[in-house]
Amino acid sequence: MQRKGRMAYFPKLNMHLVVMLLSFTCLTVWGYPLQSPVGQQRTIVMGPELESLLPWMGTEFSWKNLSCPLCKLLFTAIDIALKVEKNLDRVADVAIEVCITLKLADVKVCNLIIQLFKKDMISAWIYSVLKPSEICALLVGNSCGHWDIYSDWNVTMPDTPKPPVIPPKPPHPGSPKNKVLFLTDIHWDKDYLPGSNPDCKDPLCCRKGSGFPHKGHRGAGHWGEYASCDLPLHTIENLLQHLSTSDTFDMLYWTGDIPAHNIWQQTRADQVLALTTITNLIKKYLGHIPVYPAIGNHESTPVNSFPPPYIHGNQSSSWLYDAMADAWENWLTTEALSTLRKGGFYTQLVRPGLRLVSLNMNFCSRENFWLMINATDPAGELQWLISVLQAAEESKEKVHIIGHIPPGVCIKSWSWNYYHIVNRYESTIAGQFFGHTHYDEFQMFYDEETLTRPVSVAFICPSVTTYINLNPGYRVYDIDGDYPESSHMVLDYETHILNLTEANRPGGSPKWTLLYRAREAFGMETVFPADWKELIQTFLKDDRLFQKFWYLYHKGHTSEVCQNACKMTTLCSLESGRSDDPQLCKHLSKEIAYKEIHQIRRQRELC
Repeated sequence: MQRKGRMAYFPKLNMHLVVMLLSFTCLTVWGYPLQSPVGQQRTIVMGPELESLLPWMGTEFSWKNLSCPLCKLLFTAIDIALKVEKNLDRVADVAIEVCITLKLADVKVCNLIIQLFKKDMISAWIYSVLKPSEICALLVGNSCGHWDIYSDWNVTMPDTPKPPVIPPKPPHPGSPKNKVLFLTDIHWDKDYLPGSNPDCKDPLCCRKGSGFPHKGHRGAGHWGEYASCDLPLHTIENLLQHLSTSDTFDMLYWTGDIPAHNIWQQTRADQVLALTTITNLIKKYLGHIPVYPAIGNHESTPVNSFPPPYIHGNQSSSWLYDAMADAWENWLTTEALSTLRKGGFYTQLVRPGLRLVSLNMNFCSRENFWLMINATDPAGELQWLISVLQAAEESKEKVHIIGHIPPGVCIKSWSWNYYHIVNRYESTIAGQFFGHTHYDEFQMFYDEETLTRPVSVAFICPSVTTYINLNPGYRVYDIDGDYPESSHMVLDYETHILNLTEANRPGGSPKWTLLYRAREAFGMETVFPADWKELIQTFLKDDRLFQKFWYLYHKGHTSEVCQNACKMTTLCSLESGRSDDPQLCKHLSKEIAYKEIHQIRRQRELC
């Protein structure tokens, strides 16, 4: 069967489009009459047709005569109108119509996903962009309010001087090591159906409702498929069975994204079912080792919807955080469970001299529309992180940071503040571990003064799921072990995969095999930050080694050759521990503009 390339499988209807669709409807498509609270019909048309907006106010409108009081009156009326359920439905109806007309998805998906997002999305707009003080500052000027959506902000650092930096050294031969198993992006599809159509019209295929392939085309494999498909439960259970007998692990880091990508039809009950099902399987097969989870962006519904703690009631995330705390109470301390219930993050001492910090990276996500209300350090998470790192520094503890979304793809201010924190506490932070992209990669952190001295590296682990067009995979880290003065840094790592081509053959069975070891594959003496900087420089000169990296980046399943803009974009991603910073990539190429690289990077952000 002819398989499509990765970009051909990019879902047409992703979170970006849903947000833009509802936003576009709120601001430009309201040709529909909105029902006012007192039952009067008002026709509101926004955008370029704004001059026809207020005939009922007796005003001949133009941009020039939009006064501050008139602007605030207008958007106060809009805010009030949007709080009426009938008007929410009207906005949703228009958004559905646009979705269908533009063929972003079929009628079923358009209807379900807009209905799912409408209340939370429009609520966020009412309290942010459509808030009179915000939108009127944008339209009229700063004298009429204050536009600060996604504005820059800074965390507060303690006055304690940064300790002298001592470059890391390999441990003495024979020193103890710890093995850390790393799982991320499991994406269990409870409706996965072997034999179903892997090339369906929906954003997620290989499942009930996908139909069956045309004659002569192969259906979805029993163990998974190279397509826009997630994993059946029996593949996930087979992985955990394999892990229970394959090696001895000291800890498991598990960084989220448990549910499948059928985001248009998920309920809170579905998300809790996925959480408890996979948690119980991990307890069943790996219950003998400590497990430390982090929250992914797919855990909530709507996807990426993580309101900060000041949002209360039914729209808050308490339903999810409470379910996680209940499911993970045997793994975490009382203190850790307390902050988990509050904001989805926690810290815990996990080994002698080693502290873990699990971050809720949804508070840095570009797709979390709740951050339009206030993106300044949501839940105080980064300020909390500073306090944890400062206490660890004073106690001579090392820290591992785990999270789902890598910091280099976060909202700019959050990402730059996090980068600043890593710089300050480079001697305390022994490792950073993320997932989300589904690929095997890393992100560099440099000193802020010169952007040349490597201070840290964020390891990005490949996914368990096949989505999109990948082999299932997992990671094992060798960590400097438990002894006085241990660095607790990564000494090497292995990536393992399930080769679906072999597993799905008639009479085949799943065999989880080693894909590569980092030091051996790339000829590295150590895997400290300086070694990864040197490797990127080698990639620029040695294209054969870079193409090997590109193959491993895809977990051993790609026939594409990555050259020119593709190569420069990939290297720029590796260099970018903070987002939207051309300075980190300016040395890579004089022929390819950062703008082009930036556009390609955004296209790759699919999860």
